[in-house]
Amino acid sequence: SPLSFLPVPNPRPFVVSPLRRYCLHKHHKRRQCRGGSGLPLHLLHAVARRRTGIVIDVDEVNDIGDRDLPVDVSFTRRLPPALTLVDGIAALRRAAEEVKASPPAAGSGVIRFEVLVPPSTKALKWLCSQFRRSSLFPQFYLSRKLSSNPSVQLEISGVGSALCLHGSSSQVKDGYDMISRYISFDSDLMGAYGAVGMKYNEELSSIEEKAGSFYFFIPQVELTEFVGYSVLSSTMVWDHFVSHTFEDSVCLFESCFNQVCGSYDSAASSCYEGMMTNYIGESHLLETVNAQLVYLDGEVLVKVDAEISMQKEKFLMSEQSFIRFSPHFLFSANMDLRSESNKTESSIKSCSNINSAWASLIVEECVRLGFTYFCIAPGSRSSPLALSATGHPLTTCISCYDERSLGFHALGYGRGSRKPAIVITSSGTAVSNLLPSVVEASQDFVPVILLTADRPPELHDTGANQAINQVNHFSNFVRYFFNLPPPGDQIYARMVLTTIDSAAYNAMQAPQGPVHINCAFREPLDHSNQNWSFDCLRGLDRWFRNDEPYTRYLEMKMVSAFGNYSCSVIEVQDIIKKAKQGLLLVGAIHKEDDMWAVALLARQLSWPVAADILSGLRMRKVLNSFPGFDKSILFIDQIDQILLSDSVKSWINPDVIVQIGSRITSKRMEMFLESCFPSSYILIDTHPCRHDPSHVVTHRIQTSVADFAASLCQCNLERKTSRWKDILMVLNSAVSQEIMFHVHAEFLLTEPYVAHVIGEALYGDAAMFVGNSMVIRDLNMFGKGWLDHTTNGDNMMMHNIPDFIGATVSGNRGASGIDGLLSTAIGFAVGSNKHVCCVVGDVSFLHDTNGLSLLNQRAQRKPMTVIVINNHGGAIFSLLPVAKTASPQILQKYFYTSHDISISKLCDAHRVKHFLVQTKAELHDTLVKTHAEHLDCVVEVENQIDENANFHRTISMFVDNTATHYLEYLLGDLYSSTTSDLDRMYNTKIHAIEYMLYRIQLSAPRTSGISDSSCFHEGFILKLRMDDNIVGFGEVAPIEIHQEDIIDVEEQLRFLFHRVKDCELDVVPLLRGSFSNWIWTSIGIPPSSVFPSVKCGLEMAILNLLASQRKCRLSEILTGSNPLLRDQSLVEYNQNSSAGIHICALLDSDGTPMEVALAVTKLVDEGFTTVKLKVGRRASPAEDAAVIQKIREVVGYKINIRADANRKWTYKQAIEFGSRVKSLCLQYIEEPVSSVHDLIKFCENSGLPVALDESIDNLKGGPIQKLHQFVHPGIVAVVIKPSVVGGFENAAHIAKWAHMHDKMAIISSAYESSVGLATYIQFAYYVDRQHDLISRLKRYDSCGTVAHGFGTYQWLTEDVSEQKLKILVPPLGDGMGASVEDAHGYLHHLNINDEKIEKTYSEEKLNSYSIQVDGDHFSYVVKVQEAGDCTNDKVVLFLHGFLGTSEDWTPMMKALSPSARVIAVDLPGHGESQILQRDDENFNQISLTIQSVADLLLKLICNITDGEVVVVGYSMGARIALQMILNENHKISGAVLISGSPGLRHEASRRRRTAIDKSRAQFLLTYGLECFIKTWYSGKMWTSLREHPQFDSLVRTRRKHSNITDLSKVLADSSIGRQKSLWEDLKHLEKPVLIVAGEKDVKFKEIAERMCSETREYGEREADCRSNQELCEMIVVPESGHAVHVENPLPLVRALRKFLSAVA
Repeated sequence: SPLSFLPVPNPRPFVVSPLRRYCLHKHHKRRQCRGGSGLPLHLLHAVARRRTGIVIDVDEVNDIGDRDLPVDVSFTRRLPPALTLVDGIAALRRAAEEVKASPPAAGSGVIRFEVLVPPSTKALKWLCSQFRRSSLFPQFYLSRKLSSNPSVQLEISGVGSALCLHGSSSQVKDGYDMISRYISFDSDLMGAYGAVGMKYNEELSSIEEKAGSFYFFIPQVELTEFVGYSVLSSTMVWDHFVSHTFEDSVCLFESCFNQVCGSYDSAASSCYEGMMTNYIGESHLLETVNAQLVYLDGEVLVKVDAEISMQKEKFLMSEQSFIRFSPHFLFSANMDLRSESNKTESSIKSCSNINSAWASLIVEECVRLGFTYFCIAPGSRSSPLALSATGHPLTTCISCYDERSLGFHALGYGRGSRKPAIVITSSGTAVSNLLPSVVEASQDFVPVILLTADRPPELHDTGANQAINQVNHFSNFVRYFFNLPPPGDQIYARMVLTTIDSAAYNAMQAPQGPVHINCAFREPLDHSNQNWSFDCLRGLDRWFRNDEPYTRYLEMKMVSAFGNYSCSVIEVQDIIKKAKQGLLLVGAIHKEDDMWAVALLARQLSWPVAADILSGLRMRKVLNSFPGFDKSILFIDQIDQILLSDSVKSWINPDVIVQIGSRITSKRMEMFLESCFPSSYILIDTHPCRHDPSHVVTHRIQTSVADFAASLCQCNLERKTSRWKDILMVLNSAVSQEIMFHVHAEFLLTEPYVAHVIGEALYGDAAMFVGNSMVIRDLNMFGKGWLDHTTNGDNMMMHNIPDFIGATVSGNRGASGIDGLLSTAIGFAVGSNKHVCCVVGDVSFLHDTNGLSLLNQRAQRKPMTVIVINNHGGAIFSLLPVAKTASPQILQKYFYTSHDISISKLCDAHRVKHFLVQTKAELHDTLVKTHAEHLDCVVEVENQIDENANFHRTISMFVDNTATHYLEYLLGDLYSSTTSDLDRMYNTKIHAIEYMLYRIQLSAPRTSGISDSSCFHEGFILKLRMDDNIVGFGEVAPIEIHQEDIIDVEEQLRFLFHRVKDCELDVVPLLRGSFSNWIWTSIGIPPSSVFPSVKCGLEMAILNLLASQRKCRLSEILTGSNPLLRDQSLVEYNQNSSAGIHICALLDSDGTPMEVALAVTKLVDEGFTTVKLKVGRRASPAEDAAVIQKIREVVGYKINIRADANRKWTYKQAIEFGSRVKSLCLQYIEEPVSSVHDLIKFCENSGLPVALDESIDNLKGGPIQKLHQFVHPGIVAVVIKPSVVGGFENAAHIAKWAHMHDKMAIISSAYESSVGLATYIQFAYYVDRQHDLISRLKRYDSCGTVAHGFGTYQWLTEDVSEQKLKILVPPLGDGMGASVEDAHGYLHHLNINDEKIEKTYSEEKLNSYSIQVDGDHFSYVVKVQEAGDCTNDKVVLFLHGFLGTSEDWTPMMKALSPSARVIAVDLPGHGESQILQRDDENFNQISLTIQSVADLLLKLICNITDGEVVVVGYSMGARIALQMILNENHKISGAVLISGSPGLRHEASRRRRTAIDKSRAQFLLTYGLECFIKTWYSGKMWTSLREHPQFDSLVRTRRKHSNITDLSKVLADSSIGRQKSLWEDLKHLEKPVLIVAGEKDVKFKEIAERMCSETREYGEREADCRSNQELCEMIVVPESGHAVHVENPLPLVRALRKFLSAVA
């Protein structure tokens, strides 16, 4: 057990200069230096105090030796988030105990523990409240702006010194080197703090200003405050060079934490000045610029030039800081820490009259309670209070001429700060005007203190002016009322103080709320002199001497020695444990700590979470850079909209509901709660009041969220898997996608769009205040759940942060009125000290325009953005039943209260900046501008009530349809919705997969471009198989219009097949993002990197597979039994719709006009009603027009004509063509010009209908937002090729967008075989049915029957199957078409014609074998994996990185095996490779450096092939590959370097890195592979990889290395520090090199750029050699970091194949 140490003695006091030193030390005895004697010189004269950490004087270091090298062990352990600060401290203690139990076998080291703690743990408050009387020094605080986001302030405090290092300008380099010994580059928050220009004088026990000197220390305990959370950390440092052992560091840690108090009251009310006064005490406060603290971390150390003197500018500088070295002295910079001595007694006694004295007592006591914000209304009777409040040095005062606005402002302050503002008003109706705000504060438990002036009793009931009965004026809406008598010196002043204290207690005690003190005053009301006796001040001596309230209310918590909970709590725990379908409902939450606790509780419960908009968890700020989020929390953000579906409401049926927080915004949710009848309904809130409007609560618990969460976290809840949860998550995702589609697809700026995107304006610490009526409902329904804030933080934070933080949202929902909202929001901004975005409706804004006067007063407030949704009336009534029965005139006048008031002029009158936005782009630009300019402003969003109502109804109908449709699919039977039925959901796994390359004859060249003269067409048929011979077919057949070719496609297919085989197929094939999500989460491939034709073919195969599994048609899976079709009117609307589609013929239109006309005549005779002609290929547009003219002459108007120009005309040519065909009734002209601008201009000037094709093909990423440019009514159709736009999901989205804008959606083939056509026919049928549905829901006429572009079937002289796909005129039909049943039958009975198949690929088995290679002192048995033709002259050798194996390359090897013979090996020490013929004596002689491994691999290559090899290496493998190509170029024909480096240029850097890797190797041996892997992958280099969905599975493969001794030796020997720098050798490069870096890997991207640049600068080579430009090429792979081959492998595969072709 550790020794028990006495408290840490205080270090010597520090001063600024010799003169001041004398003055300040004249009463202090100089102390002797402890621990400085008896130390040998070889210990650097460093002082190792076992209770104060290591102290090193760099000036006394004669020979630094190896002391600049990193310590032997250095790692950071990140602990799970803590529920409270106390839990965080306990976690740090436990972590230290674990390390103490297994001490590291290292002479030096730095171990850091970090734990996330609740956001209320503020750096300055924590320091001042915990360490006022502590003997731990130094104590420091600093604040600085984040370099990447200056709007975010970072605040840090800490105590103790694990290491102190100081010196002068003569030893700057040694100082840097020795600091770098202890600071790890891999630890994000690890750093040293100190001052530059301050000399630490050990003999004089002081600090003095001296240029070039420096003083740095690593804190023992540190708290870093971020937005939304804080990080508590502790550091242990030991070093044998200074005789400070690991045991010493443990003792220091324990001694330190014995003084770290766990009790921290974040809610304690205390003003800043009072807190600092108590903390500083009697310390001498010394202000100097040089005391400005700076911050030094690993990144800074790498960048600074250690050869020049220390300068502040090199470091991360603080804006404000102080440091305290002892109880007596405190140095500060840019902080006003001086406080006036307590002059309360003299101030009170100097009052000119008793009124002033009482008023001063009231104000002073409020300030002592921590209530310093005073809201003052003008008035005579309240003059004493107003004068005292404004005259107090520690108060902040604001005024407003409108008491109603002032009351709401105080209410807002209370909401934001959770402590009361003080409202001062005069008598009479001034008091009555406070009633609305008092009601709201009472109903929603917001503390407010009301000081209302009154006439004295003798003036009541006498008709005196402004005298009304103010006693109990607010009835039971206040928690406390006291009627103070008029001031008199015969009454003890103690009564005044105790009254204020009692009122404050009642305001802050649950249930919190407003309190009212009525203050009667006689004249004089000003400072007129009137004698009064000091006898009334008796008993206030103690109060005058200190700064504390007169009466302190203390709470005693009974703590059980056994830590047991009551039986009732255990009952609740048992209910929660047994729940099968539990739902966590989160109502209004006001504190960030409660959000924190709910998030941890949600992780523990693993229940679906329905969060109200006021919970702060409905809109969450994502802090990780990929939106995979924490999947252990199942947020059901769209619960309100999901419940639109009656089917979902009857199915959802939770058995246990736990509600946190009282109020729920959604009326739909409340109605559901009334009807669902869970077996247990548990409500948790801090107040005791009844909040159960649905009368369903079975268990009511009055406690804090943190306490409730703590009770559950201790009972070890089992994480249960549940299909019920899975279905809810799918429904939520589907509804979210539906909402997102509609708000983005609608071109106009709608209110749901504003609600959806407004969260993006919550930058940094921003919060939102939301108005009532329609605004809050829109935010609750349409607000985006996950807000991407990954770019708003500093990179240093990225590895310590939670996945998300809550976004604080507040509103007046106590009484839910629309009055006072603007004033409340302004008060909320002051109280919360956050940037606030306020969103209100226009009527609410007009109701509180006096609040604009408050907006002009920027006292202690950050800028505000007020967004006014102006629809010129009360829009909510348009959605209520009254809108269906009342006349428009009544609605307009008495419900909507329509108006035409100019909000702009109102703002001008109050000198407030105003912006009017009418488009989505204007809204986005304005929000960005207001944030950048840091100004108060009003942003007016103009809208119309009718448009808003219609759009709301449209979304509701579509969401209802979507939720019902999805539930029907997931359950299999819409009416089989019991829990037991969930077990019948399908589990789908792909067991076998293959593709077949076909080659078929076409009847003519393709019209899409230059075709093979033999008219052959090639493509791939995909075949997926599940159990029971369930098969699905797909097709991939790229042609000229695709960016990819047949070789590109095959590479991707082979790669994907390896990943897809045995993969769970958890997609919901309803075309709302499910496929893309599956490609990312299950296959681990960014969907954007999959070729469009490949994605289309894969989706096609999966859709057909699922249809086969369900034994139904593909169209039935997509369309389902639409619930809206049960509407009889809609049945009639669709009763003539047959299960089939119409087909448009395709004609190349070469030949004479008559020949083309006759060809069209033949098509008409065959039954076609529509034909598409290719135009723009003749000499002039006039000739194309002549062809169409001839068709009309010969055929007449029996057929619809579409003209496809394929963007071949200029604008002038297109206009000419249009003028000639204007009277010929073209259905549309497809893509007449190439630019969007000219396209719109053509629509406007020609008056002819236009269709899109290539324009949508070129839209990358999410197409919906980019389609707004095409809403012009002249664009009547969109031609969609699924294989070009990226599959069925994208095609369905584009088609839906077209239908929503009343445009035709035409599905078109790209010369696919009948396999593709049969699938497209069913998909087109689905698109047509969606069009019918949309037409009905939007109440407009359908554009009629659409003929889809499948005329390419006529080109199929041959097909991939022997049976034919039926395309004909149906018996009762009105044109050429295809039956859905026939298309389904074709696929169901499909038999591939083997004669048309060129080759088949099912699954390639890698050839695995071992080869023994002999080296010096040992033999290396290499595991080799090989694919491809062993006779192929192209040979590729893959080399993995550290911790990898040859299996890392398996999918890539299979992709490239048709192009080359591909080989991968397990490098020495990795995987199944072995090092033989060694014993313990000669093991250390074995060399596994990069050079020696390269030599071994060269021998291996010679054993495998006689030819040359292309080497592909990643990271460590890339360094080996570069070594090989530069030194063994007779066997190496080229190299691909992925995230590789030529080494370190400088000897000092190499020396340091060698030591680092040696330390890592020792760590691996000491702590084992599991612990090492966690530490290794926590580094910055792996940020992007950690966010990859395959990261966990990749880490599992890293645990399979069989011999960690060999692995650790490889890590040490192959260190980049031990490798010779190859930068100079690049000039000798003779073979081509491809350098690959990930887009997110900034470091290696810069290295790659330098490698290319320097290689190309080395000059001209011999005449027969390639230029440097050709020899060195670089590519940056998007959406990837360091591990490019894992994170985004498909672009890398393509680049490798092209490189191989170039090398050959």
